[in-house]
Amino acid sequence: MTTQPAPLDPRIVQALSQVTTATLTTVLLKKGLRNVWIRGAARLRPDSPRLVGRAFTLRFVPAREDLATPASWSSPISTRAAIEAMPAGCIAIVDALGVTDAGIFGDILCARMRKRGVAALVTDGVVRDVDGVLGTGLPVWCSGAAAPPSVAGLTFVGWQEPISCGGVAVFPNDVLVLDADGAVLIPDALLEDVVQAAVEQEQQEAWIMEQVEGGAQLPGLYPPNAENQARYQAWREQRRQEQGAGKPA
Repeated sequence: MTTQPAPLDPRIVQALSQVTTATLTTVLLKKGLRNVWIRGAARLRPDSPRLVGRAFTLRFVPAREDLATPASWSSPISTRAAIEAMPAGCIAIVDALGVTDAGIFGDILCARMRKRGVAALVTDGVVRDVDGVLGTGLPVWCSGAAAPPSVAGLTFVGWQEPISCGGVAVFPNDVLVLDADGAVLIPDALLEDVVQAAVEQEQQEAWIMEQVEGGAQLPGLYPPNAENQARYQAWREQRRQEQGAGKPA
């Protein structure tokens, strides 16, 4: 049984689009979650922007010769069928077992994902037809490129079920944030709390950076002691009032 995709509140997308994955890992660490960064998933295109979306999971297992054949591409359980189930705005995340000598998707599949409005592809494996993939405009986070097709090393077995990607447990509808530092997972059940804490953390770090640029020393500033915490709160309140005053009546 597969999990139905869930929509993501645009308010959440807007908030997380302003938060780095580095900040998110700090916030999640404070909540006891250490294993949230997808290993082996790096930006394929250096200028890809920060992206936010719900996880749409796909899973491969090791290749088995009677199943991992070109004929399997026409099966009802195939990457092709999975792509047709992807909702607009999702981030497709693929458990490829870290295999780097068989490309899970090429340009045609990525072009179809782009056409369906998929936000990005994330995998601990690799893609093929890399020039063509780049040409589709689909943002990709992966471990690189390889010419052989997926069936050379992997068997596709399903979608929208729990997976392991880059050593991280990913459940359908968890939230992924992608940027230059990689891909970070936010458990769906913790989403609201993490967003609130992450926005606050990002704002506090912006204030700390201002102090550093002004010549302040780090001890007692990062992290802030009681005195600096009070200074930050005063700055935050002043900023809030200024922003409020700037709103139309």
